[in-house]
Amino acid sequence: MKHLFAALVALLGIAPALANEPPAGMSWRGDFIQGGMITGSVVPGTVLRLGDRPVPVGPNGEYVFGFGRDEAADMPLQVRQPDGQQVLVRLQIARRDYDIQRIDGLPPAQVTPPAAVLERIRRENEKIAEVRRQNSPRTDFLQGWIWPADGPVSGVYGSQRILNGEPRQPHFGVDIAAPAGSPVVASAAGIVVMAEKDLYYTGGTVILDHGMGITAAYSHLREVGVTVGQQVKQGEAIGTVGATGRATGPHLDWRVNWFDVRLDPLLLLPARKP
Repeated sequence: MKHLFAALVALLGIAPALANEPPAGMSWRGDFIQGGMITGSVVPGTVLRLGDRPVPVGPNGEYVFGFGRDEAADMPLQVRQPDGQQVLVRLQIARRDYDIQRIDGLPPAQVTPPAAVLERIRRENEKIAEVRRQNSPRTDFLQGWIWPADGPVSGVYGSQRILNGEPRQPHFGVDIAAPAGSPVVASAAGIVVMAEKDLYYTGGTVILDHGMGITAAYSHLREVGVTVGQQVKQGEAIGTVGATGRATGPHLDWRVNWFDVRLDPLLLLPARKP
């Protein structure tokens, strides 16, 4: 990423702004940390690129982007203003330590899915990826977020298990333990873009589109209470807690994405009262 930054400076002849200092006409807020989300505004007509990725900008100048679990510490943000002036901002992304667990001696069937379901998993994953590629003009993500279920946090973003010596995919959401049948509500307003009752890994699954690449997935639901295309308000019931799919007990697995970039939902939520 440092080499890309240097190349852009040399090629475009643009001066880099100070690290994490927005240029004139731009504002932002959020967590410059792995898993963090940044929202803000620019002069309408501004063009943004984060590394090699375009960042959608709304008609009123609103934008959002985020950083992945293993994001590089130095991320270039290119800003081309409507008058043609260009600024390259070096974003400094704080690194995090994640919980890594090693478990050995498991039966192979608990580590690797049987061959008979691999095609099903591929189809379901592609369907989810297609939903997350959508770029709608909604700006529901700007309203803030609420807890989607009541219960203790039983799993956190970024944690990973190594099973029988094989690294598994990290956990990209927050798990909220709650009794089966407990209500699950929309953490922010949005439109339902997926409502499935039986996905292999995540069972009952709802995905809401909150606009400009931000989607949120609610998984392992016992009941799916919405349909694709339905508009939901923040706090509106969308299903109930369950243990469907590959789950060992009732809980809600809640995840937030910026396109294919996995964000940490806990960074978006208000602190709970003790």
